[in-house]
Amino acid sequence: MRVNVPSALQSYTRGAALVHCEGTDLADLLADLDRRFPELRFRIIDEQDRIRPHIRLFIGEESAATLRESIVDASEVHIICALSGG
Repeated sequence: MRVNVPSALQSYTRGAALVHCEGTDLADLLADLDRRFPELRFRIIDEQDRIRPHIRLFIGEESAATLRESIVDASEVHIICALSGG
């Protein structure tokens, strides 16, 4: 599974914008990401295992609401970060 990582989080993937991970749902995929890139998951998921408010996860072109969303039929996952500033 291809995972597209936004530039704001690429410092946790050693600069990679595209990584390959495995899993049957988003929770599995993020667990695999966490094994390979230990600090990345915490930037995406909060302490209650919910997607952080400023993060959106897309399975293909569909927005994911929970970590239990299946990724079996998808070819890629996109991590999108909201940015703010002045």
